[in-house]
Amino acid sequence: MDSTRVTEQPTSYERPQPGTDPADPRGALLRTPAAPLTPGAAALPAQARSTGETPPGPSVTPSDGSGPEHSQPAAAEPDTHRPRPAPEVIPAQPGTDPERSGPGGQERRTGQVTPPGRPTPMRRDGDRLRFVGAATRRIARGIDLDEIVMGLCRATVPTFSDAILVYLRDPLPVGDERPTGPVVLRLRRTDRIPEERDTEGGFLPVAQPEPSELSTLTAELCEVRPGGALAEVLRGVRPVFADAPAARAALPELLGEDGEAVIPAGQRAILAPLRGRRRVIGAAVFLRRPERMAFEADDLLIAAQLATHSALGIDKAVLYGREAYIADELQRTMLPETLPQPTGVRLASRYLPAAETARVGGDWYDAIPLPGSRVALVVGDVMGHSMTSAAIMGQLRTTAQTLAGLDLPPQEVLHHLDEQAQRLGTDRMATCLYAVYDPVSHRITIANAGHPPPVLLHLGGRAEVLRVPAGAPIGVGGVDFEAVELDAPAGATLLLYTDGLVESRLRDVWTGIEQLREKLAATAQLTGPDHPPPLEALCDEVLDMLGPGDRDDDIALLAARFHGIAPSDVAYWFLEPEEMAPGKARRLARRALVRWGLEELTDSVELLVSEVVTNAVRYASRPVTLRLLRTDVLRCEVGDDVPQLPRLRQARATDEGGRGLYLVNRMARRWGATRLSTGKVVWFELNSG
Repeated sequence: MDSTRVTEQPTSYERPQPGTDPADPRGALLRTPAAPLTPGAAALPAQARSTGETPPGPSVTPSDGSGPEHSQPAAAEPDTHRPRPAPEVIPAQPGTDPERSGPGGQERRTGQVTPPGRPTPMRRDGDRLRFVGAATRRIARGIDLDEIVMGLCRATVPTFSDAILVYLRDPLPVGDERPTGPVVLRLRRTDRIPEERDTEGGFLPVAQPEPSELSTLTAELCEVRPGGALAEVLRGVRPVFADAPAARAALPELLGEDGEAVIPAGQRAILAPLRGRRRVIGAAVFLRRPERMAFEADDLLIAAQLATHSALGIDKAVLYGREAYIADELQRTMLPETLPQPTGVRLASRYLPAAETARVGGDWYDAIPLPGSRVALVVGDVMGHSMTSAAIMGQLRTTAQTLAGLDLPPQEVLHHLDEQAQRLGTDRMATCLYAVYDPVSHRITIANAGHPPPVLLHLGGRAEVLRVPAGAPIGVGGVDFEAVELDAPAGATLLLYTDGLVESRLRDVWTGIEQLREKLAATAQLTGPDHPPPLEALCDEVLDMLGPGDRDDDIALLAARFHGIAPSDVAYWFLEPEEMAPGKARRLARRALVRWGLEELTDSVELLVSEVVTNAVRYASRPVTLRLLRTDVLRCEVGDDVPQLPRLRQARATDEGGRGLYLVNRMARRWGATRLSTGKVVWFELNSG
């Protein structure tokens, strides 16, 4: 038994089947010659097999040529209780239709002769339905705005029309927001059949404008005047022919003064408003060539279906784009915009969103300056990939910054983070690693809460995975965290990261950690044993180890290059809280400046040290600390056991005090005060050069 071949319709710029012509008036369904039929194949469409009803389309002539042209096949498919799903594409039709054409291939209704190799129009309602189904599926494939608009163009050109112009509102409204300005339509995309194709493919030269000329002849922007002809057509929602009175007045307003040149005469253009869920968001103009037959009334229904599906898809794409933008901005704003530049350490960071998620996750990193020129290094990972994970990450990061400002030990910081996570919810879990680096002692204190261990790259090129107690993740509750203190030699690099860097579907976490260690060691060998690799380049090299299947999770990376402060650049004293302390502090500071060759700063340092020490000894009950640090700047730190922080205020003319911090604020490069667990530290910096 013979059957017809099922083929998909060609779309824009796709070569049609031989024997077809896109210039046919209603050529949404391109006809191809009947293919040789395979014995035993089914002759009826799937919808008619189980019922035995005659399908609306043309049937197949038996292979011996004995039966009438529209007779049913002699036998049906044996397995009638298993209907086959409807085809996803438009079935091709025979090249001729005796019911529609007369002698010599003339169209009975119009008398026009269909030249060889041109497609015939859609003859049946089933053909139109199958075309609309295939076109809407192609439009629905798009996930962003450009893909949906392109899907509309490629689904209609050349199958339904020879050219299309798509206008969208600028800007597009999002969700339920109400635009405040006038309605402006912008030409988003044009598409059409190329002017010249070889006659073998069925395309003949035409005199219509090229795609670039379409956008040139038509206006790019159009402001819809309230109460105007275009506004009335858009408000009506239904597509209209170009020769309708309403469209004749609306098209010049939409296309501009020269736009009428692209509109063929007769019913060869359709203006279809694009209406989303709540409002009109644009318009589409479908065009056919003059030598192609005009649109029919049923084609208005097809244009309405295409416009409706496209508008709803555009609405969803705009909403999806806004949600993705909000998620991305939420993630970015919760990460540090810039890293600080603490004394004795250089920092670099990277963040990569997951490749298969909505670009939002719970990974974060942070570097927080601490009193005494120390710095806290933090990296964490909230479980999950959602807006909720990003919000929890922001709360935990804020909590960590607050706890770091109290100068708590690392294990205490993790303990309070664990309590905070439990207050946020029972299933709010995260891993975190908190480290404090002291450039004076060249030591680092690390506490871990279920996070992958850090890797230390030594100056000689040896990479070491630090042995840090793993601990339980934050949010488990009822667990104790342990801190370890390790050496942080000058020239070494500490790498903190989240598990997205070392774990994926293709490798476990420990295999990834070993690969990371080997990557760091190999990179260090390129610069030699005496020079550490550049920090930014090192981060890029680390990310290069990721393969195509290693982006299942977002990645946060924080690298710290330890330089430290040499003991010869540090001066440290204890001062008893007595009246003679300010004078003693001035003498000690003067000697240190002479030893460092900074005599030009003597007057400024003596004045400021005297003011800060005087305020400290006035309220302190324990010895006051004074420390001078020489790096690229001169830093002075005065600590006492009083937790109240000083505040800058404007002293009145009759006040005897209150001017010390005013002098510090005017003369110092920077200054500040930080609360400690045992009191506070007031510090200021002066340029040493």
